[in-house]
Amino acid sequence: MQKYHLQNRPNREISEKAEIAEILKKGRYTVISMCRNNEPYIVTLSYGYDHENNSLYFHCSTQGLKLDFINENPQVCATVIEDGGYIINECGHNYRTAVFWGKIEIVTDLNEKKHGMTVLLNHLENQPIIIKEKLLKSDDLYSKMVILRLNITQIHGKAGR
Repeated sequence: MQKYHLQNRPNREISEKAEIAEILKKGRYTVISMCRNNEPYIVTLSYGYDHENNSLYFHCSTQGLKLDFINENPQVCATVIEDGGYIINECGHNYRTAVFWGKIEIVTDLNEKKHGMTVLLNHLENQPIIIKEKLLKSDDLYSKMVILRLNITQIHGKAGR
């Protein structure tokens, strides 16, 4: 994979890995760009961040355009934006963003599906145990769901203001 660098505004680059990880930990949605046969597709998904494995987990439908694109080309580029808001009368914006590249895989292993769903619920929910007890009562439910894992291979952070 080609290495990308911030060329336009290097003074806005976030170089601390801990600060970039914080953006992913605080975020709730990521915008993912995909491509197949020179046809672009973009989708916004809620995610769970697995800091230890440098990956994001997603839950999705068993069918759809997203899976069609992933099956043809699992290489993606995505972003998480921490929006601090537009600054009136300054033509400026407070923000931090992480842009990353990686490969999305469809998780098939039952234990990893459970892990991915745990990561997702722990990231998004205040009380993840309530959802687990309510909706995820059996291995059969896990076997019927689609869990995706995006393995981050490269990441850059940038901040404005």
